[in-house]
Amino acid sequence: MKILVTGGAGYIGSHMVRTLGESGHDVVVYDNLSTGFRESVLYGRLVKADLADMTAMDELFSHEKFDAVAHFAAHIVVDESVREPVKYYRNNFSNALNLVEACLRHGVNTFLFSSTAAVYGMPVAVPVSEEAPLVPINPYGWSKRMVEQVLQDVSHASGLRYVSLRYFNVAGADAETRLGQKYKDATHLITVSLRTALGLRKELNIFGTDYDTPDGTCVRDYIHVDDLINAHILALDYLSKGKPSRVFNCGYGHGYSVREVVEKVKQVTEIDFAVQEAGRREGDPSVIVADSDRIKRELGWMPKYDDLDYIIRTAWAWEQKLHGTL
Repeated sequence: MKILVTGGAGYIGSHMVRTLGESGHDVVVYDNLSTGFRESVLYGRLVKADLADMTAMDELFSHEKFDAVAHFAAHIVVDESVREPVKYYRNNFSNALNLVEACLRHGVNTFLFSSTAAVYGMPVAVPVSEEAPLVPINPYGWSKRMVEQVLQDVSHASGLRYVSLRYFNVAGADAETRLGQKYKDATHLITVSLRTALGLRKELNIFGTDYDTPDGTCVRDYIHVDDLINAHILALDYLSKGKPSRVFNCGYGHGYSVREVVEKVKQVTEIDFAVQEAGRREGDPSVIVADSDRIKRELGWMPKYDDLDYIIRTAWAWEQKLHGTL
């Protein structure tokens, strides 16, 4: 298949490009490189352009005749979305709308969407199923929720079919340390912990120690990026068979507390870095864990890397390589 991957120079998108390329697909990456990196594109060719540029998109779609689009391009920092909501609605929503319109104009009817568990907001019941109420609590979550609504409506009105994959906490890196998180100002707990272990940060903050959890810290569902990409490959195969539009959670169905993650990072790195307890952050649910039965049942998804130790070890190898200590 010829596949367009938007945001394919970023963390998750680059893993998708790698897997598609290794499987023999013809890949074109569309990325403005605002947070992505040219060297992370291991297969296919890179088109440096913005999704706001409708002319560039139309020219590309006209020449390439894509079979499918996988849309990863987005801003992802929750607290930044609260400070700069227009930035998030313009990039995550308006630009996604541009992409959907380009698909409709050029007859591309297969669409994979990189969504998020943030669409659930503060979940009432845990684990969280796809049928849970969608009540985001920040502009980031709303921007993704709005795209899902567009896809639902467009799917009903046209031949476009989509799969929306709602990610929980994605972590880990390519086993051969070719790819991983490269964001300078990463906010993900595992990445921040590892960079603290490397001495790149003075200390790690734990936000909130009085939650209704076994050790008082938030519990999250962490999924290895390669298991997540396998879910995308299965979703692409599902759509290629003419199946209807669908939404799937991507998580392991169990979680780890902040303290458990920090202790595991210390164990893997063998470095006892400084940890500072701080107050709660506004809008942090105590527990978010995925109900992933649907994707297992309907797509046959079988996670291979449901192991916090493995997740952290691959991320640690990557951070060491990235910062020149491996």
